[in-house]
Amino acid sequence: MGGALSKSTSAVSVDREETPIAAPTTDDLFSVLANRRRRYVLHYLKRTDLAESIEIGTLAEQIAAWENDVSISRVSSTQRKRVYTALQQSHLPKMDAAGVLAFEKDRGLIRGDPVIEEFDVSIDLVASSDIPWSEYYLALSSVCAALLAAVWLGAYPFSQISAFGWALVIVVVFSLSSIAHLYTTRTRTIGTGERPPEIDHR
Repeated sequence: MGGALSKSTSAVSVDREETPIAAPTTDDLFSVLANRRRRYVLHYLKRTDLAESIEIGTLAEQIAAWENDVSISRVSSTQRKRVYTALQQSHLPKMDAAGVLAFEKDRGLIRGDPVIEEFDVSIDLVASSDIPWSEYYLALSSVCAALLAAVWLGAYPFSQISAFGWALVIVVVFSLSSIAHLYTTRTRTIGTGERPPEIDHR
């Protein structure tokens, strides 16, 4: 399991006004989110102080720990180097161009932009034994419609409960489903938990 983020040993204070970052477009954000490592970078940045810079080595080490499901202390030099190289040569330059962060390649420093705090990204992850929420609500609506039709037709045993009673049951079921959906969405939002939300849903 990945270790907690450390700010005291990896952060370097910088003047945020020195390098203004253009606001990312919707296409830019989709491009960033299309890659797992870039999502990990975004998750890391959303959990750090955006007024400070992060060393690429520290970031690579944490991402390597997440990818290999180990603590930071157990990350091998090979695992760290693999992530470091990919970040330096590909992912960070792309995220810099998208306006999500500023990457100082010569100094090996990354600085997130406050714009990333203005949007919440929930990873819609569905295990093989689960169904998407959209299909769940469609199925639930179909069941409720059939139930109301049975009550309206006076079918036994549904007719033994009043229409108000069934309406109350339906309201409760949808309310509980909405609460469960909200909780699931929040726990799967990038930057909210210690580890990226998709790690536990591989």
